[in-house]
Amino acid sequence: MTGTRALDDGLKLQCRAFDRLDNHSLYDLLALRSAVFCVEQNCAYQDADGKDQLAWHLLAHRRGELVGTARLLMPGVSYPDACSIGRVANRLDQRGQKVGQQLMAFAVAQCEQLFANYPIRIGAQQYLIGFYQQFGFVSQGESYLEDGIVHISMERPAIR
Repeated sequence: MTGTRALDDGLKLQCRAFDRLDNHSLYDLLALRSAVFCVEQNCAYQDADGKDQLAWHLLAHRRGELVGTARLLMPGVSYPDACSIGRVANRLDQRGQKVGQQLMAFAVAQCEQLFANYPIRIGAQQYLIGFYQQFGFVSQGESYLEDGIVHISMERPAIR
């Protein structure tokens, strides 16, 4: 199962299972994640965490170039009772052009299709709480430090 959505602003969104990614797409999404999370945020961490092979990957292309990505994990991979969205990243030169909003809206819709009846849980960087709230996510518990960055758990209830 894959989902695709083409938007009026030239953005094309795709959802692909790991084994449906070609080498170039996999390389591009790993390079984008590295550019955002390791280089931009100056954070040394193990991005290849063994979960990508179990994930559905969202790819946002504009004019044939990858400008955003995220991954969806089924219940039982990160959380026993919830699916999750993570590794949400968009290219620096695309910020302010609604790539992140469109990517998250697509991610939520894909989670609801793929993992019906499960809540969606995320580990959000604390400064992005307001961003995730616009998609129905609510903060859960206290903030915590992960890889030197303050995070908070957030959840969007299951649509039943």
